[in-house]
Amino acid sequence: MSQTRHLHLAGQVIERHRHDEHQLVYVARGVLAVHTERGAWVASADRAVWIPARTWHEHRVYGDADVLTLMFPAQDSPLAAGSPAVIAVSPFLRELLIARTEPDLGAAEAGRIQAVLRDRLRRAHDRPLTLPAARDARLAHACRLVTDDLSRPRTTRWLAQHTGTSERTLARLFRLEFGTTYPQWRTTTRVFHAMIHLAEGATVTQTAHRCGWATTSAFVDTFTRTMGQTPGTYRGGRNA
Repeated sequence: MSQTRHLHLAGQVIERHRHDEHQLVYVARGVLAVHTERGAWVASADRAVWIPARTWHEHRVYGDADVLTLMFPAQDSPLAAGSPAVIAVSPFLRELLIARTEPDLGAAEAGRIQAVLRDRLRRAHDRPLTLPAARDARLAHACRLVTDDLSRPRTTRWLAQHTGTSERTLARLFRLEFGTTYPQWRTTTRVFHAMIHLAEGATVTQTAHRCGWATTSAFVDTFTRTMGQTPGTYRGGRNA
């Protein structure tokens, strides 16, 4: 299993590529978004992104980031996931990931850390926060209209009018392609982008406004229920 640890500057993009091995991406500091043809995932201090072998993907960095990547042989995966996935990173797993990417590890020590790391990965729980990519052109257009300006609460009626379709058709497409309702998808989208804004240094109040919450308290409540921590705590830990 090979591993690397690099510092990336805010805004850096690692162009579309793929590996013959499985890849686990973890960000000890900052936020990194992983984009594939299936959608987008976020790696941060409490979650890592699993990218199966031979999956085309692109990385985009938000806020200066300390990025750890670990590679696993395609024929010897510690995870059963056959598609990109987000896994929870406990404090213990975080320390294992950092230890495994330390330079100049001896073979015996690296082997012991690797064995425990594999065991803990098998026990890690999913922490899904995924933005699936739309296949239908009408749905993709509607999603772009929302994400282009999250500060404006777009209704299904408004989206239908601006995409040349009906409210019923849009609702059906959200359920069919994303397995969710439009309000649920929009909430996930707003939290996804809120993580990015916070990583880039925006205040909690600024982030709430940019991502379309009517009040800061409403944003704090939604973010906390989704992420398991307040946006203030998340923002404060981005430079951990």
